[in-house]
Amino acid sequence: MSASKWGILLVLCGAIFLEGIDVAMLNVALPAIRSDLGLSTGDLQWVMSAYVLGYGGFMLLGGRAADLFGRRQMFLFWLTVFMLFSGLGGFATEGWMLIVARFVTGVAAAFMTPAGLSIITTGFAEGPERNKALLIYSGTAAGGFTVGLVAGGLLTAVGWRWVFFAPVALSFLILVAALAFVPKSARPDRSGKRADAAGALTVTAALVLIVLGVERAAHAGIGAGAGPLLAGLAFLAAFLVIERRSAEPLVRLDIFRSGSLVRANLSAMLFAAGFFGFQFLVVLYLQELRDWSALQTSFAMLVIGVDAILSPTLTPRLVDRFGTAKVIFAGLLLAVLSYGLFLPLGADWSYAAMFPSLLILGLAFSLAYGPLTIVATEGIAEEEQGLAGGLLYTAFQFGAALGLSAATAVSVAATHAETPAALLDGYRAGLLVPFVTAVAATAVSAFGLRARRGRELPAATGAAGERVDAPIPR
Repeated sequence: MSASKWGILLVLCGAIFLEGIDVAMLNVALPAIRSDLGLSTGDLQWVMSAYVLGYGGFMLLGGRAADLFGRRQMFLFWLTVFMLFSGLGGFATEGWMLIVARFVTGVAAAFMTPAGLSIITTGFAEGPERNKALLIYSGTAAGGFTVGLVAGGLLTAVGWRWVFFAPVALSFLILVAALAFVPKSARPDRSGKRADAAGALTVTAALVLIVLGVERAAHAGIGAGAGPLLAGLAFLAAFLVIERRSAEPLVRLDIFRSGSLVRANLSAMLFAAGFFGFQFLVVLYLQELRDWSALQTSFAMLVIGVDAILSPTLTPRLVDRFGTAKVIFAGLLLAVLSYGLFLPLGADWSYAAMFPSLLILGLAFSLAYGPLTIVATEGIAEEEQGLAGGLLYTAFQFGAALGLSAATAVSVAATHAETPAALLDGYRAGLLVPFVTAVAATAVSAFGLRARRGRELPAATGAAGERVDAPIPR
């Protein structure tokens, strides 16, 4: 790659590093936030879920906005919003203030991230160059998570509010670098085109209500959760009707004819559900049942960050040799093994007993995350790369919100007292959620193995001689 492309990649990796470090630092700081603001476990879960719901709910609109209004423009503007509201979260004195700040920060990430991803997928040639860029990009996201674990422990030891102030400085540096390295481009021709606000509002309402329904069903019974769930499904149906009738839909429904794209998004959603739910419960187990400090917890989970090393080094070689489908399948199998090893959690487990599961989870992430990004965007037209990236990250964030809610709800429902034994029973029950979602993700990805064996069908040509890609077997 040329020096200019390395400069662009450096900026975009900085942005995804920022997103990774932001999430990881908050994850470690959650018990300290709960203690200071007096939050229940359910409220604490919403501090995380508010971010991922804002992120996932507006991601499709963010991807579409990048295609319509310019990728660089969207990236710069929403990076600024991310910086401002991350800082505001540090001044929260009530739980609802923090939840609102995190929601808006998530919305900013929803516009910033697909813009950054689509700059890569349109600026780097499809094939080895783009694959290399995407795997470096995903490895940097993992590196942000790894650094965030340690930084979160150190900053929480000083005061949890620094977990929100630190990303402000990093955001500012990335903003300055983006102005210098990301080149200006001609404004897209928006003649006759518009952003689908109705589609964005209905899909966001659907995601929020579905997650709320899952959370309330386990806390207050099926009856309490049925209303939000049904309302969420109704909004989802309305979204599909709007998209089918819209002249300029937020999501062109024909894009789902690609079997590889559908499998990648379903696998990403289920994988994220397990990954986020697992981390949330492990942090609570270590700090609230075992009385480990935030810094001890950070170093204990640091081994998950092995993917920051493997994603840009080992994973590209495996993809070149075995193909994306096999690498993704192997990664998801490792996730099943990791969560399965953690199911018989004990009240006094040594770190040596936890280490294999945490290490295997890092390996799983390194094999699954980057290749899923490749599969979800390959073969998509340049003018829809923002949409493809938006779909993928919507799947990740919706899965994360759903996994957090389900794992928390199951854990709380199984905890019948505030005794250590009851808390342990709750954690064990909650850990079944990551295990089940990983099994489901592995089953979905298995269909990709069959499709890949006969995938490379010769391209057909249209009447005018243009290339028409053969359909992907499903």
